Amino acid sequence: MSESNGESEIKFYSTTWCGDCRRSRKVFQAMGVSYTDIDIEEHPEAAEIVRRVNNGRQSVPTIIFPDGTTLTEPSNAVLEQKLAALVAAAK
Repeated sequence: MSESNGESEIKFYSTTWCGDCRRSRKVFQAMGVSYTDIDIEEHPEAAEIVRRVNNGRQSVPTIIFPDGTTLTEPSNAVLEQKLAALVAAAK
């Protein structure tokens, strides 16, 4: 997947200290999928988006995909499946 912007970008809401965030970033890197990483501690408006998506919980990583679906704290297998489907759909 190439660099993207606007409605077609994957938004990855995270913190620097989150182990699940580091693990998920490795999945993105291994699969060659680009995304926009947004640190919710640096951007309060992003933290509000995360709370809204997660029924008041500030859980990271929260990933919002171009199709409007979200994943929160996904396992590697779940994230890999979603990314593979996006890559296939982009071809």
